[in-house]
Amino acid sequence: MGRAPSIDDDALLARLSEVFRHHGYEGASLTALSSASGLHRASLYHRFPSGKPGMAVAVLESVEAAFGDILEPLKSEADPAVAVAEMARRLGEFYADGRLSCVLDTMTLLGAPDDIRARAAGLATGWLAAMAAVARRSGASKAEAERRAGDALVRIEGSLVLARVLDDPAEFRLTLAELPRALVG
Repeated sequence: MGRAPSIDDDALLARLSEVFRHHGYEGASLTALSSASGLHRASLYHRFPSGKPGMAVAVLESVEAAFGDILEPLKSEADPAVAVAEMARRLGEFYADGRLSCVLDTMTLLGAPDDIRARAAGLATGWLAAMAAVARRSGASKAEAERRAGDALVRIEGSLVLARVLDDPAEFRLTLAELPRALVG
């Protein structure tokens, strides 16, 4: 019988995610990934035989799963404003009240493989579509709904940058609080 992993999958992905959030794909060295995980390189390669690309895919898969939960109210909640408010609350938790940078942003910095960039783009596209759909349910035209969704994503991402640069989550909190009005009017 093999030994039990010294770190469970969720904790491992959280630690690897932090390295990718802080250093981007190219800057996430195997040394940094090993150090953050508490695993030797051989153990990392045992868990991720394809190395850093496999770790990046696993991190993005965990982000995709998290975003499935974050965006779920946009599909299930009847009242669009309530749906957006709940999505905003979940976004606040996911980004630790604006203290965490966006892994989609940092994973797609210069040097990221095309498949990683494509996967991140797919996640962003899905996020935009979910926000546009809730704006449509509130009565916006297709073009207006898409504009609102784009504006909302730009505000979210921009407020994350400001929160990190200024070490102040106030703009991120304000953006989240204004999302229902921005998306559903």
